[in-house]
Amino acid sequence: MVPLLQRVFVTGVGVISSIGLGKTAFFRALEAGTSGISPVSSFDAATLGRRRAGEVKDFEARDHLTHAEQHRMGRCSAMAVAAARMAMIDACLKETDLLGPRTAVVLGTTMGEARILAELDREWIVGGQQAIVRARVPRYGSTLLAIHVARAVGARAAVLTLPAACAAGNYAIGVAADFIRAGRADAVVTGAAELLQELQFTGFVRLAAMAPERCQPFDLNRQGLLLGEGAGVLILESEAHARRRGAPVQAEVGGYGISCDAYHITRPHPEATGSVVAMRDAITRSGIEPRDVDFVNAHGTGTKHNDVAESKVIHDVFGERRLPISSMKSMLGHCMGAASALEAIGCIFTLERGIYPPTIGYETPDPECNLNVVANVAQRGKSEVVINNSLAFGGYNAVTVLAKPGVLPPPAHRERRA
Repeated sequence: MVPLLQRVFVTGVGVISSIGLGKTAFFRALEAGTSGISPVSSFDAATLGRRRAGEVKDFEARDHLTHAEQHRMGRCSAMAVAAARMAMIDACLKETDLLGPRTAVVLGTTMGEARILAELDREWIVGGQQAIVRARVPRYGSTLLAIHVARAVGARAAVLTLPAACAAGNYAIGVAADFIRAGRADAVVTGAAELLQELQFTGFVRLAAMAPERCQPFDLNRQGLLLGEGAGVLILESEAHARRRGAPVQAEVGGYGISCDAYHITRPHPEATGSVVAMRDAITRSGIEPRDVDFVNAHGTGTKHNDVAESKVIHDVFGERRLPISSMKSMLGHCMGAASALEAIGCIFTLERGIYPPTIGYETPDPECNLNVVANVAQRGKSEVVINNSLAFGGYNAVTVLAKPGVLPPPAHRERRA
């Protein structure tokens, strides 16, 4: 057993999403229960039988990046860099404040610059090697997301990309917090980014996992998920670093839990054993008990297997408590690698405003998902400690605890396994 060394605080957030660009617009949309679902415009989805997603319509890279940055980045990297700059502004950081070897970057994604890869593949298949546009090659690669952000903010400590599927955002936040606790960095730019692309859209259609019109997590008549895209970036700082510069503190990152079902490539374990382990571990590592948790942001994809399994997790961990539960994917769509990063920022909305965002489209309770779902309209309630849950293909499970500053026990009174 080794003690956690210091508190880790969120001091700024940046958002690119289908329901708003920037923290203010995002928070306002969450409270209003705004749907970001619309017809896909970036590619022709008409022949696929599904055509709606949480596509970001009003993001223009030129509004956030220099001309040179636009030239060397794909859309996914551009969203990540834009969200990082928003987070710096929100954290009251100047352009030079993160320069140097004490700032790290940890970002998650599922497919990274998938659109660039598709363009390269198309050129190669149709015209052969000589048809490939050479300038496009250096713009591809999932690792580039973190590298571009590091270059934009001047971070010279560790740079890491975590391709942890749809749990990537929570993985990134947890690892970023560990960097600070281990003394490897004073500040970490973390989160995740994902873009909507024809390949993964087609894949989910072929898996018969996609709903025709809307995502209705935990509803008896749910028909599947809808995809989304965007970027969510958080600035994490050690308590000492934040205090030294008088930083605005928005939330504390508690413990996180990670596990693997080791069961199936696309379905969660029917008894959700791995996810239960991750959630219990996140709570224990935060030095709290299940009774201390006020709200759970569910993974809540709107698929039959996921929603039933997640309901079992919540009943197993919290027993008979009717804890308020919500799924932001009903508004955002499933943003894959970026999902839990955007939802972590949504959890900060709950901590700051005392408001639980709604699960829109929830109409008919499912007896197999007997949960206290925040249905259609935002609700106010106690919000000192919240949980952000994520699951992913391959059995990835990642859970983070976020709390109001000062609510969690001091690190000296918490312990974690070595």
